[in-house]
Amino acid sequence: MSWFQALILGIVQGLTEFLPVSSSGHLEIGHALLDTSGEENLSFAIIVHVATVLSTLVVLWREVLSLFNGTLTTFRWNAEKDYVAKIFVSMIPVFVVGMFFKDQVESFFGNGLLLVGICLLVTAALLALSEWLQKKRQNSGHEVSYRDAIIIGIAQACAVLPGLSRSGTTIATGLLCGVKKESVAQFSFLMVLIPILGEAMLDGLKLIKGEVTVNIDVLPAMVGFIAAFVTGCLACRFMLEVVRRQRLVWFAVYCAIVGSMAIITTLC
Repeated sequence: MSWFQALILGIVQGLTEFLPVSSSGHLEIGHALLDTSGEENLSFAIIVHVATVLSTLVVLWREVLSLFNGTLTTFRWNAEKDYVAKIFVSMIPVFVVGMFFKDQVESFFGNGLLLVGICLLVTAALLALSEWLQKKRQNSGHEVSYRDAIIIGIAQACAVLPGLSRSGTTIATGLLCGVKKESVAQFSFLMVLIPILGEAMLDGLKLIKGEVTVNIDVLPAMVGFIAAFVTGCLACRFMLEVVRRQRLVWFAVYCAIVGSMAIITTLC
């Protein structure tokens, strides 16, 4: 992988991690178009995912700091502890998938664009349905409950498939559950922090022990990381505003077009 290819793929990851169009699916499409394949793809994916996690911390630093202070500075049960508990509840499904089905999940990547196209169409349907139901409801919705947290967590676990947008699936699922649009995007972005950082730490330990090797050069890794971080910051801020204004239908149209093109390309 050259530094220019890493730049393009880093930008793609940073933008699509927060926009509801599937970062994993677009990375698969990017690898296919740029003819980058092999074991270095997995190493690159880990690097750029960590970059987008850090961009989440930068954009939502006030919320993260508030949760951190409210959780650690008092023994009383408060709103911050309750919110953090819901985040941990939402992590249970993806934890189960990561612990027991990691090899099966990784086998889905790098196997062509047919699955990516199908999952993008599913993402489009979820986004369109959630916006339609949200506009039909008379009330403004409720805050995230523990029931909502586990359902959104199941959606996040399903979104490990390439082409099924994590942010799109979790945000759409939250809206379908009746969660306030002002709350669902923030919860969606915060709930992914610990799983991705945890996975990165486990991979780092494997690297230290010599169980795995880094199959990417330093320059492409740095370029991809910086590109994903900068574009991730911009996309995160943009997406928070998009959800507040209920403009998900345009992303549904985009996912439907790209998904259809991926399927047609594969079949033809």
